[in-house]
Amino acid sequence: MCGRFTQYYTWGEIHELYGLVGPARDVEPRYNIAPTTTIDVIIPAADGLQLTPMRWGLVPAWWSKPRREIPATFNAQAESVAEKPMFRSAFKSRRCLIPASGFYEWKTIDGEKQPFYITATDGTVLTIAGLHEEWKEPGGGLLRSSTMIITAANEFMAPIHNRMPVFLAAHQFASWLSGETEILPPVQHGLLKAAPVSPKVNAVVNQGAELVAPLTRPPP
Repeated sequence: MCGRFTQYYTWGEIHELYGLVGPARDVEPRYNIAPTTTIDVIIPAADGLQLTPMRWGLVPAWWSKPRREIPATFNAQAESVAEKPMFRSAFKSRRCLIPASGFYEWKTIDGEKQPFYITATDGTVLTIAGLHEEWKEPGGGLLRSSTMIITAANEFMAPIHNRMPVFLAAHQFASWLSGETEILPPVQHGLLKAAPVSPKVNAVVNQGAELVAPLTRPPP
């Protein structure tokens, strides 16, 4: 699973990467994003790709119960996303890109869970394959929401966690969004690097660049 990640890029970085349309906007750095909060999502528009805020945790259009009763839908498994009722409609026609500066996973070491922060080896923005939906809340307004697609860990990630996000390279953006591409395999070794970080990230109220700083004295 991927239940915590970061978005602390600049507008210039993501504008260049995705060729975004629309006016420049302030992008607030976030170092500890948790499910059900608002994240930056890239979706197709009439004249290109645009940045749109969405709830992290997909709510399908057919959902008829209160929002608080929706199960955990911030991740969709690559192996079943095409068939699961929660995700199959969005998988067919509402795909998106989720930019990420990095993500966190936890590994048990000496009986304690140690957080690791995983980023691109070259420090560039990562792009996660995602899905999005629009839902009319009973008695309320329109809610836009999204989910990340996850898959089995590759050789790099396996010692830390058995799952990882599905990452896209720039040349795969168009085919993913159009539906031409089905599910992509885990990324090849060499894209990612990992470092142990402070357990302060365990509390979602904590924010700040210090959360992604490698520990000066790494765990055994």
